[in-house]
Amino acid sequence: MPKAPKYDCAQCPGYCCSYPRIIVSEEDIARLARHHGLEEKEARKKFTQRYRWASETETIDERVLRHRPDTVYTSTCQFLHPTERRCTIYEARPQVCREYPNSQRCGYYSFLKFERKQQGDPEFIPSA
Repeated sequence: MPKAPKYDCAQCPGYCCSYPRIIVSEEDIARLARHHGLEEKEARKKFTQRYRWASETETIDERVLRHRPDTVYTSTCQFLHPTERRCTIYEARPQVCREYPNSQRCGYYSFLKFERKQQGDPEFIPSA
């Protein structure tokens, strides 16, 4: 039996949604398209963008979710509700989001709990 997680996403302002590269697969795009009643080509264009980066030793070429400006972080995934701080496509979210944080603990949640205790403020959000 899997162990229960030691974090509560409902207590977090969506830190993982602020990651600049939330990678999506073709299966994720198909899921988003079905969720929104769109063709895959339209969903790819509307919800994702290509991320490319190269150095002498490494090349990255990925499809990632689009971002929008945010009041807590510089920007977040376009599917993070700006005030409720919850995923608006939870049932159709990408695989990487389904697997995050891939362990029983979330490092940011542990940090956030510690900072809130230190500040004596249960809603404190550390600024960048």
